[in-house]
Amino acid sequence: MTTDQPRLTADDLGAALGPRATLVQFSSTFCAPCRATRRVLERVVGTEDGVAHVELDVADRTDLGERFAVTTTPTVLVLDRDGVVVRRASGAPTLAQARAAAAHAAAVSGG
Repeated sequence: MTTDQPRLTADDLGAALGPRATLVQFSSTFCAPCRATRRVLERVVGTEDGVAHVELDVADRTDLGERFAVTTTPTVLVLDRDGVVVRRASGAPTLAQARAAAAHAAAVSGG
């Protein structure tokens, strides 16, 4: 891993990183697709070992929203076990897309 890759730490997130992958969801209060995204990502966490989900309100975490150029919600950053951003998506993902993204993150970091 190179140090110039975008990454997030447990301190940034206020939560532990998953041992295989972390799904970071940027949401906003009145965002219906955000609620659907939360349900999908929570299902992935419930069925895939070592995957964590962290939801952040972009209004509360403007620092991270600006750092990662979040302009729409939901935006999901997929992190490998070291917190490196390996994928990014806007809009509500399907369950298959979310599972594939988590599997990709685990594979890139050897998890």
